[in-house]
Amino acid sequence: MGSRQHGQDPKHGLPLSYRDDVSAYTREYAEALDSQDPLRLFRDEFIIPTKKDLKRKVLARDEGEDESSAPKCIYFCGNSLGVQPRSIQQYIERYLRTWATKGVTGHFVPHEDQLLPPFVDVDTAGAKLMAPVVGALQSEVAVMGTLTGNLHFLMASFYRPTKEKYRIVLEGKAFPSDHYAVESQIRHHNLTPDDAMVLIEPESTDSPILTTEQILKVIDDNASSTALILLSAIQFYTGQYFDIEQITAHAHSKGILIGWDCAHAAGNVDLRLHDWNVDFAAWCSYKYLNSGPGGMAALFVHERHGRVDEKQADSDDTFRPRFSGWWGHDSKTRFNMENKFTPQPGAAGFQLSNPSVLDMNAVVASLEIFDRASMAAIRQKSLSLTGYLEHLLLTSPLDAAAEDNKPFTLITPSNPHERGAQLSLRLQRGLLDSVLSHLEENGVVIDERKPDVVRVAPTALYNTYAEVWEFCQIFLEACRLAVRSRGV
Repeated sequence: MGSRQHGQDPKHGLPLSYRDDVSAYTREYAEALDSQDPLRLFRDEFIIPTKKDLKRKVLARDEGEDESSAPKCIYFCGNSLGVQPRSIQQYIERYLRTWATKGVTGHFVPHEDQLLPPFVDVDTAGAKLMAPVVGALQSEVAVMGTLTGNLHFLMASFYRPTKEKYRIVLEGKAFPSDHYAVESQIRHHNLTPDDAMVLIEPESTDSPILTTEQILKVIDDNASSTALILLSAIQFYTGQYFDIEQITAHAHSKGILIGWDCAHAAGNVDLRLHDWNVDFAAWCSYKYLNSGPGGMAALFVHERHGRVDEKQADSDDTFRPRFSGWWGHDSKTRFNMENKFTPQPGAAGFQLSNPSVLDMNAVVASLEIFDRASMAAIRQKSLSLTGYLEHLLLTSPLDAAAEDNKPFTLITPSNPHERGAQLSLRLQRGLLDSVLSHLEENGVVIDERKPDVVRVAPTALYNTYAEVWEFCQIFLEACRLAVRSRGV
């Protein structure tokens, strides 16, 4: 491979001459890329399920079973649930030890060997590590609650409909939970979704992409009646990465507040929520952030909305209206138990209840790895890793006699800067079950969206180029067998 490994194609994030090199189709090429990957050692910090794990009927391992030597599965499903960091066990054990030995005093007593501060301050530790993941000030982030719950709390503050401006703009194919949350917020204000919801729909079902120009036009067409815009940073179905900076600036030019669901973006792409002037955002932590099923979520509130010293319009309050709870109260006087709410400045003032310390340990255990790796390095590898996947899928011959007969199409943008780690592949009708069965039999974990789409997401922190190469061999064989079976 020589010196070609050191340069990067600015459009595709791939090694120079990569797409013209026939050796790119070999395992040796993939392994050479792995040998030069600056993030390669982080893989050892995660527990990748083995192929045997996926098929076992009981959780207990056989006596003397050696996990380290067992063949690993190919886990390309971090867009749905990240794998477990090894350090989580130590974090949770330390938490349990603190609770067991200190009881309630564990809220305030520090320890020389603690991994997190006393219980009363764990939210601060979470915000400190989460902020750089999304490009925010620490004061703009709170680790709290659940994704949909946080969207409700944020819309309770930012959706203030009037007779003239009452509509919410969102994707027609937004994740169902976002759609439900918006619809219920509209009904909460005694409005009707048929009138108050403006849905941005793809122009073609064959290519379900929303162009920036299309989004801006919808904003323009509805600017006079729109109170709020809520969009996904990365679209869950197609994997499209929207132009957050441009769309946010355009919304603001029309006097419209805008929020972003970053569930598929946090830990995946190099966000700059503060610099892009985003009003608010929310995300979960169990996908690319690896905190475990249903792990604690987080939210972002730009510093200009988190001030506590400015009188609000049409109100005597000196802070932005929000649903309030005692953990959002000024931490210096929280335990005075007075009944006049004075929020902490920033996103912390949007907290309601004290956080689950158990959950926070899982979040921080993973975020500490991100802190050492950096989102810039993660994004750089992700561009290359997913670009390599795309190259092999689209250019490897499915059949020796015909290279252009692939029974799938890519519905994710081909421009790597308009997507994250995920590629969504639409199979020809009737092939999905057969393809999935072959992948499962060969220890490949991805997910599907019926009736015909598979979502494939190699993750920079723990997936390898060699896994990408192997996945493509298995997937293309699955396609060959599915087409052959259909023709019988």
